[in-house]
Amino acid sequence: MGRQDLADALDDELRKRLLPPTAVRALGLWLAGSGAQYVTGAGGHAVEYVPAHWSGVEPWPVEFPERSRTATARISRDQVVASTLRAAERSQWSEALVASYVWGQGRTGYGPHRLKAILAKPNVDDALEMAGSALRQEGAVAAYRGLRGAVKGLGPAFFTKFLYFLDQVNLLDHVSFPDPAADAPAAPRALILDQRIARVMRAHAARVGADMALPSASEVAAWIWWDSGWSHHRYGVYLEWIHSATEQLASAGIGWPGSRPDVLELALFDGVWNPAS
Repeated sequence: MGRQDLADALDDELRKRLLPPTAVRALGLWLAGSGAQYVTGAGGHAVEYVPAHWSGVEPWPVEFPERSRTATARISRDQVVASTLRAAERSQWSEALVASYVWGQGRTGYGPHRLKAILAKPNVDDALEMAGSALRQEGAVAAYRGLRGAVKGLGPAFFTKFLYFLDQVNLLDHVSFPDPAADAPAAPRALILDQRIARVMRAHAARVGADMALPSASEVAAWIWWDSGWSHHRYGVYLEWIHSATEQLASAGIGWPGSRPDVLELALFDGVWNPAS
């Protein structure tokens, strides 16, 4: 078997082997303890940042504190969703990107410099607008495919945050104005994929590959779950897996919110479950 054949076989097995019992227990304990605030969703998940560090970044979200503020501020996912909604209503796509980028970077020092360089690209608004249209009409994987490599410096770890928050806005629209003719299963919601989550998936895939006696399991897992630049196919595999794992948790009797796969995404990012241990 070639490496791609091995990768396909591993993906097939991952679809069958979602979360092992140890993971379900760890996630259940987290939800009953420090993760209890997320039992109804990940919207309260907040990060700290210093507004003054983002001086010169334009357009600045009107809901965010003025950048003269040197004290630490906090911004939650719900607040970013609200800011993204208002930016989208005005077709201010760069402003929506800024909101998600600031949330994603938090207190990291090099974030403002990188964001200024991204916003200076002449095609950034068009690329973001096209991704938003693809997200709404075709789904998260199509939007990911359109943004991958479209804007220099804007990689998947950050544009998936943009897609996630924009899709939360789309979800609000769907709840408020449901389409009675839409009887087909909904496409998986957009979720954040970054290096930390990819490394959890890599460790899990390596364990699954070893259990199935897949040749070179660790090398194959490292090849398909590398640290950045994932293909749209890999993003689709990730979305399928995490949505299915969310259904698994919802049926496990631990009170997991079955309609919120972003809670599992948050738990994986926080290292609640370590497949390598």
